[in-house]
Amino acid sequence: MQTYSRITGTGSYLPPNRVTNQQLAEQLAQRGIETSDEWIVERTGIQARHFAERDVPSSALALPAAQQALQAAGREAQELDLIIVATSTPDMVFPSTASILQNKLGISGCPAFDVQAVCSGFIYALTVADAMIRAGSARTALVVGAEVFSRILDFNDRTTCVLFGDGAGAVVLEASQQPGVLACDIHADGRHREILCVPGNVYGGQVLGTPLLHMDGQAVFKLAVGVLEKTARATLDKAGLQLSDIDWLVPHQANIRIMQSTARKLRVPTERVVVTVHEHGNTSAASIPLALDHAVRAGQIQPGQRVLMEGVGGGFTWGSVLVQM
Repeated sequence: MQTYSRITGTGSYLPPNRVTNQQLAEQLAQRGIETSDEWIVERTGIQARHFAERDVPSSALALPAAQQALQAAGREAQELDLIIVATSTPDMVFPSTASILQNKLGISGCPAFDVQAVCSGFIYALTVADAMIRAGSARTALVVGAEVFSRILDFNDRTTCVLFGDGAGAVVLEASQQPGVLACDIHADGRHREILCVPGNVYGGQVLGTPLLHMDGQAVFKLAVGVLEKTARATLDKAGLQLSDIDWLVPHQANIRIMQSTARKLRVPTERVVVTVHEHGNTSAASIPLALDHAVRAGQIQPGQRVLMEGVGGGFTWGSVLVQM
């Protein structure tokens, strides 16, 4: 009998420091950088974001999100046999944030590793976990997206520093005889690596390059809208389903304009698009599981419904996963 994987629990966490557009504008004004709530909302749809304290790493955000997901699934951490963390802001160069999270969960033994695909990271990680469960390498997996993007933002660049925030989202994925993950589709094109990147690295204890986020917003927008439509259609083709079969679209929460444009191209009604970007900004790999958990806990997404999740990020990377809850 064929083995499938199903999402059995979701969880999320935002650090308590909520920074509104007005608060951020006041902080930037002290640097001589001019922006406003109206300017940010009009261009992005973002009203606030959450910033972690300086000494709070990604694993500290991942832990409560993971615990929530485990509780929702009715599982104990000891039952996990796979942990994957999607992050672009790991606790340290190594070991992996997943290994650190494993220790914080009080368990050991199961494989734990990170996936680095920036804002597409959760889609990549979910695809890997699904493949490992289908192959029989795992039965109960924890998949987390966790980021502290505030540590890599250039607060002298108003076009990027207003976009991002910190947070974590998680799902428990379990082996099942009933289809859950229906199809996956992931891609990358390194030719576009420079339009969204952090062009710095460590050498001999010093930082080479620039360890702060750089983005060509117009180039990212143009690429994102095109590839998000293509990957959504590819995933539906793999599942043998039509656009009309989607109950919910959970896009990467990057920019309301990208999300609305993608929904129009896919003919998904606005009321069927999960939108949380106004409350937490772009949390990179955390944004999709954050939005998914919000919709589940709000009673929007119901058991049995089909949910299409899709993301695009630096690399350039993109992908989508179709699940039946």
